[in-house]
Amino acid sequence: MHPDVAEHPAIMGHEFAGDIVKVGKAHQDKFKPGMKFTLQPALNYKGTMWSPGYSYEFFGGDATYCIIPAEVMELGCLLEYKGRAYYEASLAEPMSCSIGAFNAAYHTKMGVYHHDMGIKKGGKLAILAGAGPMGLGALTYALHRDVRPGMVVVTDINEDRLARAESLFPPKEVKEKDGIDLYFVNTANMADPAAELRKLTGGTGFDDVFCYAPIAPVVELSSAVLGRDGCLNFFAGPTDKQFSAKMNFYDVHYNSTHVMGTTGGNTADMIESLELTAAKRIDPAVMVTHIGGLNAAAETTLNLPKIPGGKKLIYTHLTMPLIALTDLRAKGEQDNDPRYTALADIVDAHNGLWCPEAEEYLLANFNPED
Repeated sequence: MHPDVAEHPAIMGHEFAGDIVKVGKAHQDKFKPGMKFTLQPALNYKGTMWSPGYSYEFFGGDATYCIIPAEVMELGCLLEYKGRAYYEASLAEPMSCSIGAFNAAYHTKMGVYHHDMGIKKGGKLAILAGAGPMGLGALTYALHRDVRPGMVVVTDINEDRLARAESLFPPKEVKEKDGIDLYFVNTANMADPAAELRKLTGGTGFDDVFCYAPIAPVVELSSAVLGRDGCLNFFAGPTDKQFSAKMNFYDVHYNSTHVMGTTGGNTADMIESLELTAAKRIDPAVMVTHIGGLNAAAETTLNLPKIPGGKKLIYTHLTMPLIALTDLRAKGEQDNDPRYTALADIVDAHNGLWCPEAEEYLLANFNPED
């Protein structure tokens, strides 16, 4: 990172994919112009936090072209992508964060000093504050990974988010197809959320709890619903260095509950995300609610807390306003532009989700000068 960011600003954009245009001589045996790529942005280079989107003047996603630095190549963080859609490769990074969290969970046995890594097979799992984009990414992974829970409970306090989540993952269909009991719960108006959630488990509490909001009451609720040997992953990263919340240490001592936190995934998690997506076992599109062009990136970044919905997908060689997928049809009618109407038709045919067909139509019919 350059010390003078006023004169040498960092390019924003942390999660991205694209085409390789040129390759240096040292890497021409592995990479070729025209290859699709994605990358692992959590470099962890020599103990630093350097990362695209935050640290580099010529390396970030919010650009039509960028230069991939030597440390990325040295660490093996540039990955060839052989899938169909660019957005799936771009979303491999946020998906890898949840994959890493599930892989980092652990459980114990009395008298045995060994950790069994991963969530409990057939266990009871909760994703608190989980109806946002990252929570839905975690949900699609929980339902379709190799080691799966027997029950998943997703909580939130926003009824619109919960309704969208339930429409994407109908509990009856999930039960029939995957054999997993799925519940969406609004805890906003519950007098005793912990008691109500524990009731869903038959009183045992949860084996694995993922906390997806850095809010003290959500953390404390996460602690309160843990069962014996329950693993709490504080997934959401706070900005307040003094952030703290109460945790039941009686349960830590007598019931072997434990807490951990993960931030990001590693390259193996990225590869797992790409492989599961390519096999159509997970669908990262559940995280996406808006699309736009590079011209919309800066304003969207600045106003992100005020823009509802999930991930905002930016196509960096196009000029396009930021548009919610639910507004594509209205945009087409307003501008008398049949392209937006066609996109709306494609999205509607895929349960309201962005999809490879929509991306391919976009790339074929929207030009950089539009």
